[in-house]
Amino acid sequence: MAEEQGLPESVVTAHERATDTGFQFACEIEVGRLLATLSAAVPEGGRILEIDTGVGVGLALLVHGLGERHDVEVVTVELDDEVQQTARSAPWPSWVRFESGDGAEVVGRLGEFDLIFPGAPGGKVFKLSRTVAALRPGGVLIVDDMDLTRHEDDDLRAALTVARQRLVEDAELVCAELGFGSGVIVATKRRT
Repeated sequence: MAEEQGLPESVVTAHERATDTGFQFACEIEVGRLLATLSAAVPEGGRILEIDTGVGVGLALLVHGLGERHDVEVVTVELDDEVQQTARSAPWPSWVRFESGDGAEVVGRLGEFDLIFPGAPGGKVFKLSRTVAALRPGGVLIVDDMDLTRHEDDDLRAALTVARQRLVEDAELVCAELGFGSGVIVATKRRT
């Protein structure tokens, strides 16, 4: 599938890791292309945070977007050590840093970021305010899985509804809801 979509080898390999290990929560291609595009726009000396490394599909797309740049730090957080080891098995640039733990808990101690992708419930559904607080002025937050029709669990739908409301009603953020992939909210933190 990934090979047919003209993706870089690192992303194809990450998809193969997902298939080989049975990992079912890999970043969707549409969302990943958006991540790659936005990572290319991160300012010089910037920082990117991914909450939920998984097997490294989203991470590969973020790194792809940065191309040959060496001035941006990418921090990726994963709760499951075994899953993270699978992602770590790939070759990553020296400016990629892996952190272990619940994204909602560690985001507060990692500093500020220019681009944040909270792919896990911790940081997206739970303690979203910590994620927003870690966003630099002018920074961009990408929240996926917001299409409620894709979720059968009533509790998850309710939690995502609350997260959506918090994002679109936050006076610090300017939001756009995009109806592709799993449903995406793009939010930019105001500079003033």
